[in-house]
Amino acid sequence: MYDVIVVGGGHAGSEAALVAAGMGCETLLITMNINFIAWMSCNPAIGGLAKGHLVKEIDALGGEMAKVIDRTGIQFRMLNRSRGPAVWSPRAQADRLMYSADVKKRIENKDNLTIKEGMVVEILTDKKRAVGVKTSTGLIYEGKAVIISNGTFLNGLIHIGLKSYPGGRAGEVPSTGLTENLNKLGIKSDRLKTGTPPRIDGKTVDWEVLAVQPGDKVIIPFSYQTEKIEREQVSCYLTYTSKETHKILLGGFDRSPLYTGVIKSTGPRYCPSIETKIVRFKDKERHQIFLEPEGLGTSEYYVNGFSTSLPEDIQINGLRSIRGLEKAEIKRFGYAIEYDYFPTYQVKYNLELRTIENLFLAGQINGTSGYEEAAALGIMAGINAVLKIRNEKPFILGRQEAYIGVLIDDLITKGTDEPYRMFTSRAEYRLLLRQDNADERLMEYGYRFGLISGEVYDNMKRKREEKERIIISLYDKKVKPLEINPVLESVNSSKVESTVNIAQILKRPEIKFSDIQKFIEQEKGSDTLEKISPQVEMEIKYKGYIDRQLSQVKQTKTLEGKKIPGDIDYLKIKSISSEAKEKLQKVRPLSIGQASRIPGVNPTDISVLLIHLKNMPTEK
Repeated sequence: MYDVIVVGGGHAGSEAALVAAGMGCETLLITMNINFIAWMSCNPAIGGLAKGHLVKEIDALGGEMAKVIDRTGIQFRMLNRSRGPAVWSPRAQADRLMYSADVKKRIENKDNLTIKEGMVVEILTDKKRAVGVKTSTGLIYEGKAVIISNGTFLNGLIHIGLKSYPGGRAGEVPSTGLTENLNKLGIKSDRLKTGTPPRIDGKTVDWEVLAVQPGDKVIIPFSYQTEKIEREQVSCYLTYTSKETHKILLGGFDRSPLYTGVIKSTGPRYCPSIETKIVRFKDKERHQIFLEPEGLGTSEYYVNGFSTSLPEDIQINGLRSIRGLEKAEIKRFGYAIEYDYFPTYQVKYNLELRTIENLFLAGQINGTSGYEEAAALGIMAGINAVLKIRNEKPFILGRQEAYIGVLIDDLITKGTDEPYRMFTSRAEYRLLLRQDNADERLMEYGYRFGLISGEVYDNMKRKREEKERIIISLYDKKVKPLEINPVLESVNSSKVESTVNIAQILKRPEIKFSDIQKFIEQEKGSDTLEKISPQVEMEIKYKGYIDRQLSQVKQTKTLEGKKIPGDIDYLKIKSISSEAKEKLQKVRPLSIGQASRIPGVNPTDISVLLIHLKNMPTEK
């Protein structure tokens, strides 16, 4: 008998199990192969555009992903440095074997957490409540809450050319029976597709002709609990496809599962296969190809940008037409995989199924793509499963609080019929949700749930207080032209003719924090200035935009505060469009704010709904 049972040991399942155990619940993690815990099925990297924000938020809540990549990363980069701070995103290459081994070690040494190998084929229920699971060999484990996080394994089908075979990923069997069991319980499923590129032998690559992509000289850790990373980094390499490459690939389309109709499900729009790219972008003569190391102890390289399910001979010839890869040997061929997922209109904001109590869904079976999205859903499902057992209020993050909030709201309110990928453009308050301030936004929650120690939490508060003190001092500190003009002249900025405060100077685009640092009075013994100076600079330079977004958040909260009864029958409301009735009845929004974000529900429908709610009889 366990408190929480987690099915599946990928990135979602790992975070869910660790957080449930960390909150004091007896937790069981059942996975099909304990040697592939948190395995990187696709690219050997963590983070990236917007995904890096998710990792920082997971860390602030008390999750593991950021700490693991800090320990096992072999190259670190902060992306989008040339653009505004709202879209800066950390990314790191990982040693694939080290990463998985590190997570497994964390799980095996975690108090309250047991790991077992097995295939779950049935969710046991009693009066529409999950009470345990049953494995393919007939073993039964009882539990108060169950989290399903099977990734791409549910009825997985792998495609290479016109050859197809069952598999959860290359070399592993699929998970069968569970989808059918959930269908019998009234849960609807559908199919999605994703893919992966070939892996090549680095000894057969002509590295001299490729462009080197080094890591950052100064590494910014993912985790707020990592003091410093000082490690020799490996490089990635850049090359390009050519017209000849595209010609070779097109020659294999008569044996392509994508273009012969063998694959019927939808793939990721924003991470398309190479065959999709050369069709969708016909005018482009070349596409970027990044060679990324799989780890320190292997010569295997991941060919990022060349995801494909074309036949083996086409993959070989296509790769060898790329500069630097003329003699490349493929160690593992690229493939596509189709798998079951469960459309998210069937779950609540706490990731619990609407129709089966205490049964939660997390990860790619929610329709997402990527390790980071999966881990974010995993930690939220783990926290909420524990809160449900304790009869406590569910933990729900708003769109204005976190990218995790955007992720879950998008999935439930807007739905997805293709693998969902997080982007900074999906967050309307992205200037408030920067990667550098996730600790200030979310660490209080992690501390409250017992996932963040008092020492770590106190350090965050001290850092925040010091940041606020310095910002105030920059507005208070006045400098005369004689003092500041030499600084302005040194960076070719126009001189001032009267006394100004330092904040006004820092708002200038050409002025950096280091230029005005000498005017700051730092508290004795404080060593936080170096850490907080980027935040200070951002918050002063972008104050106008930040204040505008805070005002928008205040307006949005008004709409979110207008709650909608759970039993309302939208089909009976007159003057609402037929499409809006259908969508509202399906999603069953909790508030006017959520209803207004549903595709197909227009402002007129919202106005009618507000009038209807106003005229509804109130309970005495």
